[in-house]
Amino acid sequence: MSVHLQLDNDIAVLKLFPGLSKKITLSILNTPGIKAVIIETFGAGNASTEEWFIQALKTAIDKGIIIYNVTQCAEGKVIQGMYETSSQLKKIGVVSGFDITFESAIAKLMYMLSKKVSFAKSKQLLETNLRGEITV
Repeated sequence: MSVHLQLDNDIAVLKLFPGLSKKITLSILNTPGIKAVIIETFGAGNASTEEWFIQALKTAIDKGIIIYNVTQCAEGKVIQGMYETSSQLKKIGVVSGFDITFESAIAKLMYMLSKKVSFAKSKQLLETNLRGEITV
């Protein structure tokens, strides 16, 4: 066992719900110094398909912010592209959390961000089972 004390907590959470406002979404995505955002989506990773929402996520990703898709459901997993409401997320580069729990997603992101690996490598590792946190 190894204890990691150097973790990076520049992470925000965007819990999706019907009627989530553009103002709140942009406020979270534009927080100074933010490095990653966990979006808690519906079902198999579904979210709003409104153009402003997709564009806000894409702009954040283009700035190097990791968007990590985690389901709000107690069981099941994120399968981006399974339904139309998640296919755009996959297309713009949102990272799938598969069946990772919310708590594990936070810990994994804090660990990954502290390692200062490239954006591409971070995305790859977030979709990889490192310690039994996802079953891919």
